[in-house]
Amino acid sequence: MADFQIPVLSDEPAEFVPELQPGTMAHLRPFVAKPDHNVPLGFPGELVDDWKDKAIGRMGDLLNRYRSLRVYLDSCVKCGSCADKCHYFLGTNDPKNMPVARQDLLRSVYRRYFTTSGKLFGPLVGARDLTQEVLEEWYTYFHQCSQCRRCSVFCPYGIDTAEISMAARDIMDHVGYGMKYCNEIITKVHKIGNNLGLPGPALQDTLDGLEEDVKDGTGHDVKFPMDVKGAEVLLVTPSADFFAEPHVDGLIGYAKVFHQAGVSWTVSSYASEAGNFGMFIGSYEQMFKISNRIRKAALELGVKRIVFGECGHAWRVAYSFLNTYAGPWDFLDPRYPVPQHILEFTNDLIRNGGIRLDKDANSGMVLTVHDSCNVARASRMGNVPGGQFSVPRDVIRACVPKFVDMHPDTIHDKTFCCGGGGGLLTDDLMELRVKGAKPRMEALKQVIEQQGVTHMAAMCAICKSQFTKVLPYYGMKMDMIVSVHGLVSNAIQLGVNKD
Repeated sequence: MADFQIPVLSDEPAEFVPELQPGTMAHLRPFVAKPDHNVPLGFPGELVDDWKDKAIGRMGDLLNRYRSLRVYLDSCVKCGSCADKCHYFLGTNDPKNMPVARQDLLRSVYRRYFTTSGKLFGPLVGARDLTQEVLEEWYTYFHQCSQCRRCSVFCPYGIDTAEISMAARDIMDHVGYGMKYCNEIITKVHKIGNNLGLPGPALQDTLDGLEEDVKDGTGHDVKFPMDVKGAEVLLVTPSADFFAEPHVDGLIGYAKVFHQAGVSWTVSSYASEAGNFGMFIGSYEQMFKISNRIRKAALELGVKRIVFGECGHAWRVAYSFLNTYAGPWDFLDPRYPVPQHILEFTNDLIRNGGIRLDKDANSGMVLTVHDSCNVARASRMGNVPGGQFSVPRDVIRACVPKFVDMHPDTIHDKTFCCGGGGGLLTDDLMELRVKGAKPRMEALKQVIEQQGVTHMAAMCAICKSQFTKVLPYYGMKMDMIVSVHGLVSNAIQLGVNKD
């Protein structure tokens, strides 16, 4: 199945620190972006001749703009708290995938050009010149970080490795050495409106087909509207929800919830994408542009509130940045949060009797849940601390006969990344993705064997896509992964009177 060695799963999740194997992942890197992917984003088409000066200049710009970056680069004392916390290190054994070592690829250059000690003493204080070899290390290992922030949970100084990885990618983009996968996707968003490059007519055909499928399956006229002016809700969801399983099962679940609750809604052909890959490449300029597509769509359609579908990084950008980037939202109904997650929306209906669910519709299923990184460590749901953990579990428990959690060291804010986040969900990096999934696979294997788990729910489009691809590498069925709202879709009682 694979042209690389698949890790052997331990009987206990994250049981031990692996033996160091320097350079085991030095060979793996994603495809470099071409001019067609770079130029539309304002980046050089290819690596510029004076890349070194421009890279140092861009680093200086970022240091002046974001004080946090300088603090992160200055603070590390090499205590080792983060060393064994990265899923990629645990799966690959490559010491440069230790968060502290990956940080030092950038930190060493920062010291050389932006600190007095580095300018005077160079290598004696861990400072390095920015050479072609160093640039290649950056490109390799900063694309072996999914920006999941697990290491930051354990760092006594709160150093955010994700911010350092984002800065490194931003610098590389600004000298014409960016990543094809991410830059090509962002270009599609600006040109067409979604990550997949799915044009309006094709999207409309897809939604019409879903209406017919649900009508045939349930006998109810559940609508999947697009570009409807005056709808109450603008649904912004990952474009994978429009066609791929198990994602589309979640979209069907959203539609059934809106239908049963009597809430009008619509998607926008202009802003049909919740994901924002600007975060993955560390470009706040791109994050701003993509976020403002949503604002424009909301204004043109005259909606009253905005609801985001199941996508981890989309929710992080929405929760943390949408109000700043695309506000003010004074034209929306002030009774509702801006933005609102579909799980919050559905959970409120469950609690208030707005919809009824039948657990027996998911009989035979024993569920666990994967806490997606950007939901778990960079956002919140509901109005209480920890709502990002309780809200999804409350919805799942309302839908299934039995739910169990995985090992406590692998859930909530300690959750392991799926292995495909941070803009790394590309087949160029399949070896990394499979090895990076190892810690999550170990935790899943434990509850399968000890508690009879049959399915794992996820609330992130990238996680769902990643797991459907990597589960078979570990001898598990790809259809084990389900959307949370796929469970809701099965359990919801359409046409039943509300309480």
